[in-house]
Amino acid sequence: MIELDIQKKLLSAQGEFNLDVQLRIEQGEFITLFGESGAGKTTLLRSLAGLVAPDGGSIRVNGDVWFDGKTGATLPPQLRRASYMFQDYALFPNMSVRGNLEFALRPGAKRQRIDELIEMMGLGEMQQRKPDTLSGGQKQRVALARALAAEPRLLLLDEPFSALDHATRVRLQDEVLRLQRHYGLTTVMVSHDISEVYKLSQRVVVLEHGRITQQGSPAEIFRAGSGSGKFSFAGEVLAIETADVVFAVTLLVGNQIVRVIATADEAAHLQQGDRVMLMSKAFNPVLVAVT
Repeated sequence: MIELDIQKKLLSAQGEFNLDVQLRIEQGEFITLFGESGAGKTTLLRSLAGLVAPDGGSIRVNGDVWFDGKTGATLPPQLRRASYMFQDYALFPNMSVRGNLEFALRPGAKRQRIDELIEMMGLGEMQQRKPDTLSGGQKQRVALARALAAEPRLLLLDEPFSALDHATRVRLQDEVLRLQRHYGLTTVMVSHDISEVYKLSQRVVVLEHGRITQQGSPAEIFRAGSGSGKFSFAGEVLAIETADVVFAVTLLVGNQIVRVIATADEAAHLQQGDRVMLMSKAFNPVLVAVT
């Protein structure tokens, strides 16, 4: 369990404010920090990693002190067993894919873990290539594998898929979720992508101007709602649930979560991540998959 109670003075475009956060994170939980830019999300993430020192407070992980503002105790980043996955990949350009992964191994760790990760992430054919020969999606897979090579207790993801196209982003989201569950990793992610938050998170923590204003499941935070009348909107399928003889489909339309009822025939042609058109037909919503 992570017990976090930290304070830090920050500057934003609106002026000076205080990051003041109290948060408990359970072992194996996947949470997302959500909110407007400049709310303190990345600072909170970097404080957990040991890359930023809070002004006061404490961070304890499974009873171990990672930071204590009263005593001045600070556990160095390399001893925290926390892997930070940056937006820009931060791969070593002079090393091969395998070399990047081997560099992340903890002292005394078995190299068998590298072989396991290369196989799990489908990196076999590119393990001797340098990062500048890889696509954005391939680099992100390498960055994720390197983060896991260190056998972390805590995985920190800072808008990990923001620079990727939609199809690649969906594939890597699936990969992150599979690996997070496989290793039972406690994971904290910063994201502005509601569909990503909805798909990956068990809990969403909303930050506004340095303070937690809401927290709960994605469904609780992003409550579904829809209007009436004629409409035609593009959306993305977030979830499909059985509701008696019909199906409830949760969609991301623009920046809003919408929940609509679909027939069995409509639902049979849909899956999570699909792009759809939400249209009206005789005042009833109709879902049409976008091919």
